[in-house]
Amino acid sequence: MAKDILEEIVAYKRIEVERQKEQVSPSLLYNNVEKIIADGNSLQISMKTILANSASGIIAEFKRKSPSKGWIKEDGKPEIIPASYSANGASAVSILTDEKYFGGNMRFVRIARPNVKCPILRKDFIVDEYQIFQAKAIGADAVLLIAADLTKDECKAFAKTAHELGLETLLEVHSEPELEYVGDNIDMVGVNNRNLGTFHTDVQNSYRLASLLPKDYVLVSESGISNPQTVRELREAGFRGFLIGETFMKTPDPGASLKAFIEEVTR
Repeated sequence: MAKDILEEIVAYKRIEVERQKEQVSPSLLYNNVEKIIADGNSLQISMKTILANSASGIIAEFKRKSPSKGWIKEDGKPEIIPASYSANGASAVSILTDEKYFGGNMRFVRIARPNVKCPILRKDFIVDEYQIFQAKAIGADAVLLIAADLTKDECKAFAKTAHELGLETLLEVHSEPELEYVGDNIDMVGVNNRNLGTFHTDVQNSYRLASLLPKDYVLVSESGISNPQTVRELREAGFRGFLIGETFMKTPDPGASLKAFIEEVTR
């Protein structure tokens, strides 16, 4: 694996988005989204509000593959697992839409949407405004903006576009300098415990940054969480959202695993 996998993913993502624009022109996509908004066909669910008021705050992730571990659940079905997460107490559901590196697809959000009653986060590497319009079109409630693959100006512009479309934003940071990306139109701040360059994971990263994070945002800890006790400790450190994927996806029944996990967190 390349040492800086993020650089490789982002380079490929830019090519991929240009191909998508050839299939669905930006003007056609934007017009479709305008129609969705005008028709009132997209009732957004606030991920920020639900996480702030949830006793568990678990964001259960539908993640079939990872660059570091390969396939986790190649036959994972988008019409079954996200719905099962929702039915078993997830505060929100994260759906990977990156195909090459994570085995995802934008269709997965569209397929899952009718049976998922909690907020859906479109999880991808957003490098173009076009992808934010895609997120709205497929029925997501929130988008992930990763500080490590954006300039501050890009992040600011993308967050503004997301809010204009009625989408919430989860800003992902990994290090102290990236906290400078926090600003207008950011709804939640997530600390990724996984270094996207090397894919090394260390949950201590959340504790390290906890005291530096702005207290007036909903804080999310992402990756490397496999123990309910860790969630309880992170809640004491100020976090209200906990993004967990592999812990559930590697089990035969991810929804049942989530339910048991939440029972442990909240007992």
